[in-house]
Amino acid sequence: MHTAQKIMKVFITRRIPQEGLKILSQAGVCKVSLWDSDEPVSRAELLKGVAGAHGLLCLLSDKIDTEVLDAAGPNLKVISTLSVGFDHMAMDEIKKRGVRVGYTPDVLTDATAELTVALLLATARRLPEGVVEVINGGWSTWKPLWLCGYGLSGSTVGVIGLGRIGMAIARRLKPFGVKKLLYSGRTDKSYAAEVEGEYVPLDTLVSESDFVVVSCALTPDTQGLCNKQFFCKMKNTAVFINTSRGAVVNQEDLYRALSSGQIACAGLDVTTPEPLPTDHPLLTLKNCVVLPHIGSATYSTRGIMAELSANNLLAGLQGTDMPSELKF
Repeated sequence: MHTAQKIMKVFITRRIPQEGLKILSQAGVCKVSLWDSDEPVSRAELLKGVAGAHGLLCLLSDKIDTEVLDAAGPNLKVISTLSVGFDHMAMDEIKKRGVRVGYTPDVLTDATAELTVALLLATARRLPEGVVEVINGGWSTWKPLWLCGYGLSGSTVGVIGLGRIGMAIARRLKPFGVKKLLYSGRTDKSYAAEVEGEYVPLDTLVSESDFVVVSCALTPDTQGLCNKQFFCKMKNTAVFINTSRGAVVNQEDLYRALSSGQIACAGLDVTTPEPLPTDHPLLTLKNCVVLPHIGSATYSTRGIMAELSANNLLAGLQGTDMPSELKF
C-alpha cells in the first residue's frame, strides 16, 4: 500500500537566490521556512527556526554549534551550506549525530580566482588611490613617479595553498608574464606542472615572492599563519593578497608591516571580524585595499551556488547521493 510521503521541514537562514528556492518549492518533499532578509538571522531566531527541522540550509555567517544541533533535535538529517568553507560548523558534533553535510566547492572557483586577480592588480597598481586622486583634484600634470606600483611581468608569485582556487589563480596569473610560480602547502601537487609551479617550504616562498597570495583553508595550522615573523621575511616591495579566510592573518601584525614599510601593500577580501569596523586601523592606510568578501559575487555563480545547495539539501532529505557532499 502506498502511503503519502511525509512532508519534511526545512529552515533556510537567509534570503538566497531564486534558483535555489525554486528547486526546493518544486520538489514537493519539504516545507520551507525562510529567514526572509538579506541580513543574518539572529541567534534566537536561528534556534527557533531550526526546531524540529529535517534539513538546514545555512551560510558562513551562521554558527552551527551544539546548541543549534540540540535545538534542531533528532529529526535533523542534513545541513547544506551555501559556501565552500565549513569552519562555521562544529564538524565533530555533526558527525557524531550522523548528520550529512553538503557544500558548494567547485562552482565558485572561477569567480573567486578572477576576483583574486582583480584585487591583486588593483592593489599592486594602486587603482583605488588613483580613483580618489581623480575625484579629489590630485591629478595635475604627468609625473614620472606618481602612483607607481608593481607589475607582474618578470615577477615571482607565491601561492599558499594550491587547491582548486589556488590553482585557478595560478592559471590566470601565468599569462601576465610571471617568471616563477612558487607554492607551499601540506603536499607537493602533481597538477602544479601545468603552471610550472615549484613546491617550496613556506619560508622560501615568503622571502622570494614579489606577490604572496593566500588561498588556503582555515585550519588550526593556518590560523594566524601570516603574523609578524611572516611579514618580516617578505620583501619590502612585496604585495600581500588574502582571499581565503580572515583568521589566517594577524591583522595587528599586518597593520604594523604596512604602516612601517616592511611590506609594500596588501589586498584583502576577507577580514576578522566581517564586516570590518569602519574605524579599523587598516582602513586608514592608503596601501591597503579591503573588499567586503565578494570573491564569489557574480550573478551566475551565486545562482549556481543556490542550486547546488538546494540539490544537496534534497539529496540529504531523501537519502540519495549528494552532488557535493563533505566527507569527514
